[in-house]
Amino acid sequence: MPIEIAMPSYSESMEAADLIGWLVSPGDFVKKGDPIAEIETDKATGELESPSSGTLVEICVPEGSQGVKVGTVVARLEPAEAP
Repeated sequence: MPIEIAMPSYSESMEAADLIGWLVSPGDFVKKGDPIAEIETDKATGELESPSSGTLVEICVPEGSQGVKVGTVVARLEPAEAP
């Protein structure tokens, strides 16, 4: 079952952020902690990290999207099977 990756909150007052660009594409394998997207808030620019190792199966929010609310599912990841 895919893991839903949501727009994170970097502060208590953060309500939304801009999704500047994707660093990976559907079908790419990522490791836990790998940067997968660039996010910009009114105070800083940062990277969204993968919460788990696996294959990115879907991008739900296109790059260049502005005002993406915290908690919005931005992508889905099929977790890697444990050995």
